[in-house]
Amino acid sequence: MLQDEPPPPTDEKGNPTVDERADFVLKRIEQFIRDGRTIGEGMSLKRWQDMARFEISNALLEAENAHQEDDVVTKRLLFTMGSALITIGFWGVVFAFDKADYLVTALISGIAGFWLMAVATEWRFRKFWKARKARRRAQALKRVEGLTRRIKKMERELKKEEKDLKKKLKEEFEKAINEKLGGDPGSPKDEIEEPHA
Repeated sequence: MLQDEPPPPTDEKGNPTVDERADFVLKRIEQFIRDGRTIGEGMSLKRWQDMARFEISNALLEAENAHQEDDVVTKRLLFTMGSALITIGFWGVVFAFDKADYLVTALISGIAGFWLMAVATEWRFRKFWKARKARRRAQALKRVEGLTRRIKKMERELKKEEKDLKKKLKEEFEKAINEKLGGDPGSPKDEIEEPHA
């Protein structure tokens, strides 16, 4: 991804936006329709509805799970921050009144501070990882859209080529029939003369 290219759309927590989820569901449904059709007919409405219902419910569940996961991480960070500050404060007061040894107070405060830094680092890492996944999703969606455009273009070209080949085959067939029967197609002598009354 280029530096001056805007980041992919995400919500404030780094999750895909509603529009991005909707685009993904539409692409999945389009893929189901393409895979499920046959040469002679399309996909049945009931099967299409079942697949659409399944994809939409999966997208909603994924959104709910992402929201719950963010809440757990935020609560863990807040709990750790509170407990670390209380621990450091308590042992600082105990040390200030000369009721604890310097080494014990430093060790306990160091462990509490380290634990706080570890949880804060995990929070930042998760945020970075979500942004990375969002960029990958955006790139994959762009590739899928490009592929879809190319497939539609190829389908149009194939339909045009099929039409041209049918026309050419019809002309060749008429030409062969006229050669067998003798005469050129469309010539006046091939037309049946009606008796004049």
